[in-house]
Amino acid sequence: MIYLPLLISLFGLLIVGILSKQIKNIKSDNKKANEISSMIRDGAMAFLKKEYGVLGVFIFLIAVLLIIFINWQLAIAFICGALFSAFAGYTGMRIATSANVKTVVQTQKNLLSGLKVAFKSGLTMGLSVACLGLLGVNIFYLIFNDPQIIYGFGFGASLVALFARVGGGIYTKAADVGADLVGKIETGIPEDDPRNPAVIADNVGDNVGDVAGMGADLFESYVDSLIASMVLGITMISFFGSWAIIIPLILCCWGIIVSLIGGLSIFYSKKGGPQFILNRGIWLASGLMVIGSFFILRYLSSAGLKIFGALMSGLLAGLIIGFITEYFTSHKYAPTRKLSLSSNTGSGTNIISGLGLGMQSTLFPVLTVCAALLISYKLADFYGIGIAAIGMLSTLGITLATDTYGPVADNAAGIAEMAKMGEETRKRAEQLDMVGNTTAAVGKGFAIGSAALTAIILSVSYIKIVGMDVLNINQPLVMVGLFIGGLMPFLFSSLSMRAVGQAAEKMVQEVRRQFRETKGLLNGEEKPDNVRCVKIATTSALQKMILPGLMAVLVPVLIGFILGKGALGGFLNGAIITGFLLAIMMANAGGAWDNAKKYIEEGNHGGKGSESHKASVVGDMVGDPFKDTAGPSLNILIKLMSIIALIIAPLL
Repeated sequence: MIYLPLLISLFGLLIVGILSKQIKNIKSDNKKANEISSMIRDGAMAFLKKEYGVLGVFIFLIAVLLIIFINWQLAIAFICGALFSAFAGYTGMRIATSANVKTVVQTQKNLLSGLKVAFKSGLTMGLSVACLGLLGVNIFYLIFNDPQIIYGFGFGASLVALFARVGGGIYTKAADVGADLVGKIETGIPEDDPRNPAVIADNVGDNVGDVAGMGADLFESYVDSLIASMVLGITMISFFGSWAIIIPLILCCWGIIVSLIGGLSIFYSKKGGPQFILNRGIWLASGLMVIGSFFILRYLSSAGLKIFGALMSGLLAGLIIGFITEYFTSHKYAPTRKLSLSSNTGSGTNIISGLGLGMQSTLFPVLTVCAALLISYKLADFYGIGIAAIGMLSTLGITLATDTYGPVADNAAGIAEMAKMGEETRKRAEQLDMVGNTTAAVGKGFAIGSAALTAIILSVSYIKIVGMDVLNINQPLVMVGLFIGGLMPFLFSSLSMRAVGQAAEKMVQEVRRQFRETKGLLNGEEKPDNVRCVKIATTSALQKMILPGLMAVLVPVLIGFILGKGALGGFLNGAIITGFLLAIMMANAGGAWDNAKKYIEEGNHGGKGSESHKASVVGDMVGDPFKDTAGPSLNILIKLMSIIALIIAPLL
């Protein structure tokens, strides 16, 4: 059975290849749409190539340090974790930038056809991430059978995820703010208008931030929770039997199978709205996960019911957090509708209401995670907490599919506008895009919730490895560590938010310059210089992502060697608490601001062009770096710092 994960992951990657070929075979005869899609693809791949070049330098230097101070096996695992994560992002990016034009062509026929192409693109990404993560962890377990070595794989995945999230987030939000501020507010032209010089950079940003960035993010979450659970399984063999180590691998195998079944149910849907169809696929996968895991765990362990209970606590917590996220961010519900209403009195009240909504939205996710933590611990000790994290991410194949479907639908809506493919096609694509905003917010909720549980068990593992029975917060150094750890998410968010602001300033200045100096641009007689805007976003993102990334790597090392192992333990726990809260607040506030704007654009509270619409655009510009740069990067930050602490633990 130890080879089953290898077979399932290879089977899943075969399905990815088949889905990719099916998307490639869809024909698009619209020359203008094809041209726009090519520009988006070229810009996205150029950014990814440069970003991976910068990352390559960091990976090489860290690998050398690992060889010198620890061992070469850990360095190999680290490099492979980074390569697998980068490949997952690259695969998703290639498919997404090919599927956007295919989606809009199918949307011309009917809404359901467009939905299926966009989702098929998302499923290739979801299965790629789950299968590559399972494959990598399984291979290193088979070769080395050493937890410390497998942590190296997680370290590589976390490092790439952080840079991909921060770099992609800076890029996409700088372009988005530049396009919205000058285009929508100052010039008064529609979103995705081909006259806007930043519109191609904006569409490129949807891919580098929400496809490559999100893919690397959830790859890291999946891998880290899997590794942490397996390591804790080693300590629980006497309680749960010899299968305790590979139970997480087997559960992930079943998760890939049910994700594929849920995806097939979406492909063969013949009626229903986009949100209903996607939700039905997720619920089907979740239901099958429950049924199958019950029998799997009963077979593998005499204490299978306890492990099953821990798994259910995580799976249910993930679904609850997803629903809470949807409640606070979808304009179907009261919080976002009240936020859109606040735009009637200006951008100031919109900002205040959005911040209040984000802060309020932290209550139930925190209580949900606390409940999952207590239940899973009561049933199966710290191993149970690890299994709960696996439960949250067990159906990653389909939850990530419904997430990365969003940027493809967004690109499709932009291409429909720029290629002038008709009002009906544009409206259908916007309907798909709107559902994508909600599914993306739900995906971020899953990622943040699983990050909290995974970071907790990584922190516990660190305390055990360094030989501490308890973390005594009455000790001054531990308290200092708690404070500095609590500071880290705020400082990290400050750097990434300011990076977006500085990059957006350059973008705004360039867009204004082109509108000012290119006289025939507004009346459509001359074309904008899209390439220059893409270069500005690329250069700014790559420059600004380095400092937050370096800080995440260096600070835990400095704390450990200067203040000691107790201070580092306090540091990790302080970062987990504030990072979790801040991530939820930012993700939900940003999602609500975005959908409040879209609710107004549907014709409510004055509709497009009204004063309330302008106020909502300002709120959305504030929310963009909240939900797509700083917020989602925080869940990577807390796990990356925990992994680094585990890597250096033997040296302490």
